[in-house]
Amino acid sequence: MLLLTTLLQAAAAAALPKVGGAIGAGIVALAAALGIGKLAQSVMEASARQPEIAGGLRTTAIIVGALIEGVCLFAVLVCLLAIF
Repeated sequence: MLLLTTLLQAAAAAALPKVGGAIGAGIVALAAALGIGKLAQSVMEASARQPEIAGGLRTTAIIVGALIEGVCLFAVLVCLLAIF
């Protein structure tokens, strides 16, 4: 009976990082999507107010979007390392 209890506790402890990693990866992906959506919204509003700087805004938005995606990829990889 003691062996069975010990095995069940070890199995539960091994599953907790997997659940945490999966939830973390989901939260990171959702946050990156919201961030890029907010970025696109702000760029569209700014280029509607001042159309003459739309080209510069587009370039800046692409750079910032790439940085957000890079951070998201790094965070998802860290979460996946917790799973495996």
